[in-house]
Amino acid sequence: MQPLPIPCPADRIPNATGLDAFNAAYEAAKTVRAVYVGIERRGQRWTVKADALTAAPQHTVDDTAHDAIRAAALRLARSGEIRPDSGPGPVHYTLYGVPSEERARELAAALHAALYGDLRPLLSAVPTS
Repeated sequence: MQPLPIPCPADRIPNATGLDAFNAAYEAAKTVRAVYVGIERRGQRWTVKADALTAAPQHTVDDTAHDAIRAAALRLARSGEIRPDSGPGPVHYTLYGVPSEERARELAAALHAALYGDLRPLLSAVPTS
């Protein structure tokens, strides 16, 4: 698997539904020492997952990016777009209850970019106002 570009187009986010698909995508991210990101179907809803532990040891998520991700997750939870038990980091990021595959891909791509320090896709996907 080739590393995902940054920012990553939504259509390139892997569908990691099922244990085999998840394991393959997660291992591929570890192999290339990149942040893992994927989406999973959960009934009628979708889950977005990202994990910075698969990235190279020198990869860090700075406080600005982490704060922006947490604030976006809070806005999404307050609006009812994701479940309030979603986990916005600081190393593992999970957004539960996303209503559609398209929206899950958009959020996953934005989250991936933010974990590499590019907040523009996140601010576009989850505006502050």
